[in-house]
Amino acid sequence: MGKRRAAAETRRDAEFAAFTAGAAGRLLHTATLLTGDREQAERLLTATLARTYADWLRIRSDDPYDQARTELVRRFACRPFWRRPRGGVLERLTPQERMVVTMRYFEGVAEEQAAAQLGLPPDRVRALCARAAATLRSRPPGPPPRGAGGARPGGGPPGGTRPRTEMHGAAR
Repeated sequence: MGKRRAAAETRRDAEFAAFTAGAAGRLLHTATLLTGDREQAERLLTATLARTYADWLRIRSDDPYDQARTELVRRFACRPFWRRPRGGVLERLTPQERMVVTMRYFEGVAEEQAAAQLGLPPDRVRALCARAAATLRSRPPGPPPRGAGGARPGGGPPGGTRPRTEMHGAAR
């Protein structure tokens, strides 16, 4: 390998390492929002960064973060095993809704840009965003909120009596 090529690769490695140091945390958070699972998010991010590194010489003149985020979202959309969130705030949303909400609200991507990156018309992005917001605003399924069903506002049982509890270490 020639000295020029070795110097170019060393420079590429340094640039990519600096990019990764600054962007990996935010990209991991985005991946976690999409997948709903830290382990899957790390796998998604690793695959994304590997592709970004391979394309580094081509994309470094553009916005590398934008390119990496686009790759992350594209990889999420194409891999069905990343579509089953196992927790997180966005688990009640469909994969498309999670992508739109993550890009629009967390990443701050404009509606038109998000539509272009996702390959959807802007009207569809707007509709997905509105539906996701309505889902997130609605009360999640599960037990009724505390205080419902005849319980007192203070959290105690109806009738005003509280069960007597003994504190650990207290002498009687």
